[in-house]
Amino acid sequence: MKIKRIAHIGIAVKDADASKNFYQDMLELPVDREERLGELKIAFVPIGQTNVELVQSTDPEGVMAKFIAKRGEGIHHLALEVEDIDQALAELKAKGVPLVDQQARPGAHEARIAFLHPKGTNGVLIELVQYTH
Repeated sequence: MKIKRIAHIGIAVKDADASKNFYQDMLELPVDREERLGELKIAFVPIGQTNVELVQSTDPEGVMAKFIAKRGEGIHHLALEVEDIDQALAELKAKGVPLVDQQARPGAHEARIAFLHPKGTNGVLIELVQYTH
């Protein structure tokens, strides 16, 4: 498995627009792009080769809304870009790493993604990302 870089750090937010304003106005960082992915409203703030990914649930019963209700706003996950996500998942599964996703699925930025379960990663939700472009 080849890990190329930290792709992004996912931040759970109640209001993506207010959060964007902080990054733009206070930190003077531009928002590169915004996307909708199912119930999620996502804004990307590039910093070098990594993004801060602001993630808001548009559904009060959605996964991010439930996360915020339980733990509050803040870091949700760490995303690592891998060269071959299928190979990475197979290697990690063979090593006994618990997987949230047994197979890659569509993600933001036209990527394929899969999550590793925090119970096997010292409490950190790790997302594997393979970009298709």
